[in-house]
Formats: sequence, C-alpha cells, structure tokens
Amino acid sequence: MQIAITTLLDTNFKKEVFEGLTSDPKYLSSKFIYDKKGDKLFQDIMAMPEYYLTGCELEIIKTHTEQIAAIFDTAQDGFDLIELGAGDAKKTKILLKYLSERKSNFAYKPIDISQNAIDQLSERLSEEIPDLTVNAEIGEYFDVLERLKSFNSRKKVIMFLGSNIGNLLHPRAIEFLTKLNETMSADDLLFMGFDQKKDPQIILDAYNDVTGITSEFNKNLLHRINGELGGDFKVDDFKHWETYNPETGTAKSHLVATKAMKVTIQALDLTVHFNPWETIHTEISQKYDDKIVAWLAAESGLALENSFTDSKKYYKNYIFRKK
Repeated sequence: MQIAITTLLDTNFKKEVFEGLTSDPKYLSSKFIYDKKGDKLFQDIMAMPEYYLTGCELEIIKTHTEQIAAIFDTAQDGFDLIELGAGDAKKTKILLKYLSERKSNFAYKPIDISQNAIDQLSERLSEEIPDLTVNAEIGEYFDVLERLKSFNSRKKVIMFLGSNIGNLLHPRAIEFLTKLNETMSADDLLFMGFDQKKDPQIILDAYNDVTGITSEFNKNLLHRINGELGGDFKVDDFKHWETYNPETGTAKSHLVATKAMKVTIQALDLTVHFNPWETIHTEISQKYDDKIVAWLAAESGLALENSFTDSKKYYKNYIFRKK
C-alpha cells in the first residue's frame, strides 16, 4: 500500500493536496493557487482599491527610490539583486530602472513558483530595460534558499516584497528568516515588506472584496485540482470566508462547503467527504508591528538596520543585515 501511495504522489502538488484533504481540519496551500489563471487573478487583486498593500509599498519605493538604491549599491564590485516571489515585479521595476539609468553594476535574479509569471516578466524586462542582466529561476522559497548560498562572489541584496512573509505563521517565519540568514554574508542585505496592524475592517475588506475576485482567487485551488488531478469539485458549492483576529494579527481564508458532498480525485485515487459547513483552510496573511518584526529578526539572527513606511503608516519595508 505504501508503495502504491508513493507512486501516486509523484509531485509536490499531488503530495500536498493528498495530505491537506486527508487532514482534520482540511487545508490546501495557497502556493498552488498560482497558475496562469491564478496569476491573472492576483494581478486583479493588486489593482483593487481595497487591496491597499500594493499601493502602499509602491508609494514607499517611489518616495525613497534614491535612498534605497544608495543603500543597495555600496559594493565596489557591484551586487546581485535577488527577488523571491517576483510576480510581475511592478514595484521592483522602479528600482531596476533607477539603478540601470545610473549605470549601477548589478544583476537581477527574479525567482517565482509560477513558470507563467517568470516567462512574462523576463519578456517584459527585455523590452522595458534591455540593458538589464536578468537570471530568472523557478522555485519555492524554501527550496531556493539552498541555492542562494552559492551566490557569494559579491554582495547580494535579497528582496521579499508584498508582505509575502505573512503567509507563514511566526514559527515558520522564523525558520524561513533563519535559513535566509544562513545564506547571507556580512555585507548582504535583506529588504522585506511587512503589512502593519491597523483597523480590522480595512484588513477584512482587502481580503474579502465585494466583487468576489479574492473568492475566485482562492477557488482556483479547486479548479486546479479538477483540471490537473481529475477532481470533481463543484466549485460553486464552496463559499469563500475571511476572518481577522486583531489580537494575533492573523487574517485567515477558508473555503466552506455549503452542503454535504463527496469529491473524487482520480490522480490520487482519493475520495473526500465534506460535512455541511466543513472548511478548507487556504491562506493566512499575518500582520505586524515594530515589536513583532524586531522579535522575529532577533530570533532569526538578523539585525534590523532601517525601515520605510507609507504616508498612512499601513505598511513598512525593513532592511536587515546578518547580526
């Protein structure tokens, strides 16, 4: 039986879907939302007026471009700018264009889990900044960390924008930051975005828009299982539900079964039973304040060096060094 299961679960997608849907409570990883359709839906989310994160971080980078670039570009032999979860690099392009215009000696390495996102980004950058050296790579955050250790011939600046760190609960975030720390040399920098605690309603509205884009985004997990693993989820029978706990700073997304149902996933030889109102946890988005960020840095062996915020103080980008 073990051999049969191992044979069936021959990809991370299959393995994690099997584990998540046979757990109690059920869960699915948000990283699997991102295919061509998921990428487009996330672009739509970032364009929503309720989704303040993109605009706030864009404001920070636009306002402080010169100062941030000066902090990055201090090494005599140049530097490597490595971005985890690059997506469309909308915000990063501001820095890339500024650094390119001033003839800085650097290379850009965007890393993303989505092949579609990397292909589109590489194509656009070749058109928009033709002199830019781009070394794109596909991969998940934790998998990429080992490879980052080999980038040690000159200074590296690691960027992690969009408050993507918020997809990890604190213990997992500390593990991730610790591994990042292990890839860094004394001169390296980590430039990371952290969404700040604020009015709970503002946060709920950002992840539960009235137009239903976020709902469709989360439901893309079920569409992917149907399309790629031979599932028969009746997607419209699930309701997207968002909660936010201002005490812990944790926003959670769930898909809720609106009635009893049985789902078969052919590629996993799996039948999953749902009770009415049973949930699938799909995503978390952690919110922070300076005290929590300082604690995470200290637990991970990082030293907090600088920070930048937007005019509303909704969001912050922090710069860390190896302690």
